[in-house]
Amino acid sequence: MPTPVVLHCCCAPCSSAIIEWMLQNDFQPIIFYCNPNIYPEKEYLIRRDECTRYAQKLGLEIVEADDCHEDWLKAHKDWLGCVKGLENEPERGSRCLLCFKLRLLATAKFAQSRGIELFTTTLASSRWKSLPQIDEAGKWAADQTEGTSYWDKNWRKGGLQERRNQLLAINGFYNQQYCGCEFSFRGSDHLSFQ
Repeated sequence: MPTPVVLHCCCAPCSSAIIEWMLQNDFQPIIFYCNPNIYPEKEYLIRRDECTRYAQKLGLEIVEADDCHEDWLKAHKDWLGCVKGLENEPERGSRCLLCFKLRLLATAKFAQSRGIELFTTTLASSRWKSLPQIDEAGKWAADQTEGTSYWDKNWRKGGLQERRNQLLAINGFYNQQYCGCEFSFRGSDHLSFQ
């Protein structure tokens, strides 16, 4: 019987090799799409739809969190305080850590609601992000959520990065050029929200 695991998924390119590895190594992922940071809405929908397409191709369950970018931007009673006041932080700064905590806490709570102990994230495969920050956020989220454990596997190793690139080409995935929030590409002249 495969071991169930909740996989927080940020996008199809980052998740594809991880999902493939899990299926080949006796894990059964449930994909949890929780990304209130992604802006604009068109970008959010493209990434969500690509994840859904891949999950359906593999016959996997995908669950979309009730995300709201406006709540992510400002203080909200149901959130940890969001990113208000951290807009000018650099990439891999305190804004990113808080964002990871928000998303991974939601993932841990989802895992708990399903009675699944193990959760992890595709964020740990992204070249855009700090692995120590992601692991800190995941372990923190597990500490807040009884009955859950964060799987801190380094998804960048073991040939998974190369396989990611192969699966990106095979599946024709949309491949974004920034992490997701409007602050993550500040100063870039190759992106536009027009």
